[in-house]
Amino acid sequence: MSKGVFITLEGGDGTGKSTQIKLLQQALSAAGVDVMTTREPGGTRQAERIRDLLLQRDSGNFDPMTEALLLFAARREHLVEKIWPALGRGQWVVSDRFADSSRAFQGYGMGLDMRVIEDLYRMVAGDFQPDITFILDIDPELGLQRSMRRHAAAAVTEDRYERMGLAFHQRLRDGFREIAKRFPGRCVVIDATQDVEAVHGAILGNIAARTGVRLKETQDA
Repeated sequence: MSKGVFITLEGGDGTGKSTQIKLLQQALSAAGVDVMTTREPGGTRQAERIRDLLLQRDSGNFDPMTEALLLFAARREHLVEKIWPALGRGQWVVSDRFADSSRAFQGYGMGLDMRVIEDLYRMVAGDFQPDITFILDIDPELGLQRSMRRHAAAAVTEDRYERMGLAFHQRLRDGFREIAKRFPGRCVVIDATQDVEAVHGAILGNIAARTGVRLKETQDA
C-alpha cells in the first residue's frame, strides 16, 4: 500500500479555507482518491474538547505557553488517533490548520519564543511534516470582515481569535509569510482575494506539479 499524502491549509481568518477544503475533497474523491478531511484544533473527541476551551469567545485569556501546551496536546491526539493511521492506510488527509498555526498564532502573534514551539513540535511529531501546505493570504482587515460576517450569519461563537484585534492579525499574516519563506519546499502562498474558482484552480495545479496527480476542478466552485 502506498503512503498517503498530508495536505494542510493555513492562513488568517476569512481566507476561505473551509470552502477550499470542501472543493478539494470533492475533486480528490471524483478522481478516485481516498481522502479524509479534518481540522485543528480538533479532529478527535478529546481534541475537540480542547478546541471548545480555546476558541469560544467566553474562554478568557491564556498565557501563551499554556495555550501552546493545550494545542500541542490536542495535536498529539490528532496525530496518533487520526492522521497517522489514515496516512498509513494510504489515505490522503486534508487538514484545516496544523502546526504552522501554532507558529503563527502563539509565536508571531503572541510572542512565544519560537524555539519553545519547535521543541514542542519535535516532542509531539518528531520529524513528521505535511507534504504540501497552502497558505491562503489576505489583508487582515478584509479577512476579519469576511469572518465576522460569516460568524454573525451563523450565530457562531468560536471567535476568540477574531476578537484579538487588527494588529494581532497583521502579525499573523506576517508570520505566515515568514513561515512560507522558511519552508519553501512544502509551502505555497496563494492570493485569497481571488475568486473561489481561481484559488481552487491554483491549489489543484500545485498538487499536480508536486504529486503528479491531476485533478479536475469542481464544477460548483
